[in-house]
Parts: sequence; structure tokens; C-alpha cells
Amino acid sequence: MLLILLLIIALIISAVFHEYAHGWAAYKLGDPTAKDLGRLTLNPLAHLDVFGSVILPLLLVFSKSPIFIAWAKPVPFNPYNLRDQKYGELKVAISGPGMNFLLALFFGLLARFIVPMQLKQELVINFLGGNYEALLGQVQGSLINSIFVLSAIFCFVNLILMVFNLVPIPPLDGSKILSAFLNYDLREKFLRLEPYGIIIILVLLMMGLLSFVSLTVLRLFIAIVGI
Repeated sequence: MLLILLLIIALIISAVFHEYAHGWAAYKLGDPTAKDLGRLTLNPLAHLDVFGSVILPLLLVFSKSPIFIAWAKPVPFNPYNLRDQKYGELKVAISGPGMNFLLALFFGLLARFIVPMQLKQELVINFLGGNYEALLGQVQGSLINSIFVLSAIFCFVNLILMVFNLVPIPPLDGSKILSAFLNYDLREKFLRLEPYGIIIILVLLMMGLLSFVSLTVLRLFIAIVGI
């Protein structure tokens, strides 16, 4: 239970940094919309969606669902205010996953060097295998082990957010990145999918997208943490 709560807390904090990065990038590119609406802040209350950030994740965790989805309130911005009209939206879109990558790299490298290899392998096996009771036994009374587990959790969660948001399906960030390279007609047709995006994502998750995301996250996690 404790580790599940830590995973949810890590998800909330990481999602807040993700959304803040979008607002910061837009502001630096000339659009004050997020700042004017009070969204250019790290205060979780400004970004959390009650259902998508709290209720749904808890329901999925306690029901032991094989699918895990969560989201925060998107940070609004006005693309017409951006100084870079060609690639401004792309820069704003990529800033969220970019923030998650930086957080994953920071915590992953911390986890990589803080404990010896043999102990690291044991901790990671218990973490990825869901053997939380054994993991809690390993961290009790050990500050170093506790820091490793927290770092591993934050690294893993941020990699999930990064990879999932880079999937090029509206309204995910990957769709904004892809649309920047499409001509006007294709871009308009592509973005018309947005009202159906959640349904498309759910269908793809059931068809195997979840396996692709999980495998990509696992490979990146192992590479960064150094297993």
C-alpha cells in the first residue's frame, strides 16, 4: 500500500512538472495565457484534474487493472501569440515530455550510483516484479536503500509519462509534434481526430500499445539506472 501511494504521489508531482513545462515554454515564446490564468506554477492544485489525477488512478490501482491511465488539466496557450509561428507549438508540446526526460535522467542517475550493483539488482527485481513486501523489508532502517527506491520510482513514472505522451494521437503531445511536420490539409484532418482521441488510445491500449509503452519504458529504465 505504501509503495502504491508513493507511485501515485510521484505521478502527481511529475504531471505537475510536465504541465508547468508547457506553460513555461509558451511564456518564453511570447504567450502569457498560462501565467494570466494562474497555471504557471508548481502548485498541484492548479493543475490536478480531480477525476483524471486522483479518482481514476486509485480505481485502476485498487481494481488491479492491467491498464493505467491518468492525466492533469492541460495548460492552455494561444498559438497565435507565439513568436515562432512555424515550430512554436512543437516547442511547447515537446517541453512536457522533455521535462519528464530530465527528471527521469536525474533520478535515474542518482539511483545508478547510490547503491552497489548486486543490491541494486535485488531492489529493482523486487520493484519491477511487484514484490513490495520484500522491497519494504529491504528499505527499512536504510536511508540509502530508501533514496534508491524513491529515485527509481520517480525515474520509472517520468519515463511512463514521457513515452506515453509522445504517442502521436490527439490530444497527446506526440500529435502536436507530428502535426508540425504535416502540410496544412493533412494537419487539419489529423487534428480532427482529437474528440475521439481517448477512445482511440483505449482501443490501441487493448490491442497492444500498452505492451509497446511498457517495453520502451523498461528498456530506458534499465539503461539509465544501469542494471
